[in-house]
Amino acid sequence: MPETRIRSLTRLRPWNLAVALCLLYCLAVIAANDGDPLALVTIGTRFSEGLDEETGTEGYDGQFVYFIARDPASAPDAIAAGGDVPAYRFQRILLPALGMVLSLGQESLIPWALLLVNLFALGAGTALLESMLREYNMSRWYAVGFALSLSIFGTVRLSLPEPLAYALALGGLALAQRERWAWSALLFALGGLAKETALVFPAAVGVYLLWRRQWVMALSFGVIAGLPFVLWQGALIAWFGEPGVGSGGALATPFEIIPFAGVVRILTEGSPVVFLIFLALLGPFVLLPTLWGLLWSWRALRERRVNLVTLLLLFNAGVMLFVPFSTYREPLGILRFIAGLQIAVILFAAQQGSQRTLRYSTIWFMTMLFLLGSDFMAGE
Repeated sequence: MPETRIRSLTRLRPWNLAVALCLLYCLAVIAANDGDPLALVTIGTRFSEGLDEETGTEGYDGQFVYFIARDPASAPDAIAAGGDVPAYRFQRILLPALGMVLSLGQESLIPWALLLVNLFALGAGTALLESMLREYNMSRWYAVGFALSLSIFGTVRLSLPEPLAYALALGGLALAQRERWAWSALLFALGGLAKETALVFPAAVGVYLLWRRQWVMALSFGVIAGLPFVLWQGALIAWFGEPGVGSGGALATPFEIIPFAGVVRILTEGSPVVFLIFLALLGPFVLLPTLWGLLWSWRALRERRVNLVTLLLLFNAGVMLFVPFSTYREPLGILRFIAGLQIAVILFAAQQGSQRTLRYSTIWFMTMLFLLGSDFMAGE
């Protein structure tokens, strides 16, 4: 390998900084749990041992990825044993499938395989975002707010599909900006099989093609990007009697019809004190970026400055209006959900040359404090 190429790979950049820090963080979590890599998948005894809510622990969503990667045949029983919905968990099939293949059937290697996939996705997704920032003549270091946030950095530690899904979405977006539509659609299709929320990206691209009156291209793009997800939903219906979309996990509520009803219900179904506490979290990291995105994308559309990034911001900010109450009331859940919004805000701000917004976006790294506390300070 040429010396210049080696220097390029080893030079400190957001992507390799994020990967190194995340690997160290995950190793620290394993060390703090007596060297057990299963700490990364956070298994609860309600699911692993069938205990009830009073005597069992809940664990977290990475356990479902682990169960599916370990044995897809027995995973539905383990998922249902704790009161969750197998179809909902199985729709996010790509990460557990990769974990199963890379672990070579060795159960003990599955947590490491999931970590490897997600570390690679963290690096690739961050590098793609850096490249897009450079195309807008902005510092690549504005990618750190995304790379070090709970929605990506934290979900690597939790063995969740977000890093993989949004790395594929960023790859699809990069190809779409170069009008390589077929390959773009293929990456978006894979992203949708990693996590369904990533399908917001190809939806925005499809509308962009329709706005350009590229009817045939829009149709073929939609088929490639969306058909695998539709077919997989059909397979889930045949297997479980219901689709993954809309069935939800344990204690899930449906998407809201009234904008921001999920936020308002924190007040109406809780107390003013609880609402104010949640508002301190939601305000800077979720609500303000959402309102900013809605305002600026609407202004751009009203002025007929329609482009792919504008539609991406509109779609990702628009989805936030209808997010379920069950997601808004769970800090980890809502901070995972905003990954697409983060990407859209950063790219739109870069496109507009808004250094102020890009500087503000770096505060997303502070969301990792919520996970840091639970990992290392819970017992203190």
